[in-house]
Amino acid sequence: MALVRRRVGSYICSELCGPVMNQRLYSSRVDWKQLRPMILKRIKNRANDYPIKRMIPVAQEVFNAREIVTRGVSTLLQVVPVHSCKFCPEVHIGAVGHQMKSCHGFKRMIKDRAHEWGPGCLNDILVPVESFHLENTFQDEIKHDQRFDFTRVPAVLELCHQAGADIPDGVMHTSGTLSATVKGNDTEPAAFLPEELRFIGQRTLEAWERLRLGVTKLLLVYPSKVCEHCSEVHIGPSGHKARMCGVFKYEGWRGKHKWKAAGVDDLVPPKIVWHQRPHDPPVLVDTGRDYYGHAPAVIELCMQVGARAPPKYHCMMKAQGLAPLIK
Repeated sequence: MALVRRRVGSYICSELCGPVMNQRLYSSRVDWKQLRPMILKRIKNRANDYPIKRMIPVAQEVFNAREIVTRGVSTLLQVVPVHSCKFCPEVHIGAVGHQMKSCHGFKRMIKDRAHEWGPGCLNDILVPVESFHLENTFQDEIKHDQRFDFTRVPAVLELCHQAGADIPDGVMHTSGTLSATVKGNDTEPAAFLPEELRFIGQRTLEAWERLRLGVTKLLLVYPSKVCEHCSEVHIGPSGHKARMCGVFKYEGWRGKHKWKAAGVDDLVPPKIVWHQRPHDPPVLVDTGRDYYGHAPAVIELCMQVGARAPPKYHCMMKAQGLAPLIK
């Protein structure tokens, strides 16, 4: 009877769980010594699939858009006044700096104090983000002792380089110091017609949108990493081993980065600034901060010369919002 019950039970299980019972079960005892050369060979050969030919035009368009944005912002800085705080990263675009009490002061000693404004420069609008320059995407990880053996280049250019864009060596290695040659508001205003400024602003704004859209497309194909505790960016499948993170400098982490997938805001920071609407007061005061809107610095700079912002920014700018009641 026991044998009959066993056969009946096995028949019922085969009928009810046929697809599951017919699956092949593998043993957990794997000879990793034999698999290791195969795995290393696959990792080494995967670099042959890159760069992807369909993404080369996208990378070239991103590079061209970045050049247009850099030249356009440099030109507009000669006409539009830009103010930068001396003690914090706050930036204001307009004739007079705002009076918001949001500065942390020298060495973060005082909170909620008024900003001390100075002339702005290109780096205040286009925040520089650099990464290590690699020969290919899947080369060996950069060790801590090798951190000075690799040059630092703009992260967007490194992404375009790995995606197959044709970037001259002079642009790759000198674009990081471009902002040093562009003065802010301390130079004499250049003579431009209003129509010329409007055209430059609109072209720069459209190139900014193409830049961010192209970087978003490239990040879907080419892996990039950013540290969760600092702004360090690495273009590659895995982060480097250089211990440059200052959050855990005196703890057990010994300055190692904690990597996560990078986004477009990590490679192309928007640098949000206050937006001054036509019905706002000439000087933005601290009591009306709940009414004022925001905008990316490049968008606000282009709007100052008559460019039209895309509708997706209207909510952020509070274009239809009420003006503050200033007593």
